[in-house]
Amino acid sequence: MLPRKIINWDDAYTNSDNIAGGDRWPDAWVAPAKGFRDRLAGLGRAKFGIVYGPRPRNQLDLFMPEGTPRGLVVFVHGGYWMALDNSYWSHLAGGAVEHGYAVAMPSYTLCPDVRIGEIVGEVGAAIGKAAELVEGPVMLTGHSAGGHLVSRMVSQTAPLAPAVSARVRNVVSISGIHDLRPLMNTGMKETLRIDEAEALAESPALLRPMDGARITCWAGGSERAEFLRQNALLANIWTGLGATTSAVVEPDRHHFNVIDGLADPGHPLTQTLLGA
Repeated sequence: MLPRKIINWDDAYTNSDNIAGGDRWPDAWVAPAKGFRDRLAGLGRAKFGIVYGPRPRNQLDLFMPEGTPRGLVVFVHGGYWMALDNSYWSHLAGGAVEHGYAVAMPSYTLCPDVRIGEIVGEVGAAIGKAAELVEGPVMLTGHSAGGHLVSRMVSQTAPLAPAVSARVRNVVSISGIHDLRPLMNTGMKETLRIDEAEALAESPALLRPMDGARITCWAGGSERAEFLRQNALLANIWTGLGATTSAVVEPDRHHFNVIDGLADPGHPLTQTLLGA
């Protein structure tokens, strides 16, 4: 059966109104995130507000494992490039930290104060800063808009320094938006200030992957149809361009709880990210 033509693009990209109890999020993340920060800070294994750029939101938090880190994970948050900050997601560092990895979580300047292309540059700078602080392989993951941003980091026009790009071992884009052009049909267009030129320049699905790119596109089985389409899209296209890709649809997960596996060291999402 062919997919239906999309009439209401705003509805196609709206999550909370299409999930039972969806108004619980993002507030549902606040308490577990704070609890994790407090616990790691009490152990002397958290550093907050590390500056990576000149703008007020150019800061990252860094969570450390016991002993010397085996490498670095960077998690980039979502919020459609125009909402939230890194404080909502701290607990999602738990799985990787338990495996011995340091986890960096940056905030970035939001639209409309900047455009998406500028956010891409900020995320590249944040990864570069974190890579200065932690040696070893680098794994990137992000949710929704963050999934777009980490995918963008392994395209050939990514803003990463060559030495940092060479360290990127794996990427997991969770519910990522990999083709930005449909967003020009939504009410978000005015806040994002996105146009055709920027969509073409910043959509991973319209770019070539960097040499050796490895990416898993991960979504929940109960996601909106557009997120499932976007999830399959990048894995499909980049496979044909030489990247090592896979697409995973996790059953019984929606847009907000699909990230929960990152908090669990034994969950397949964490193990996929780390190659465990």
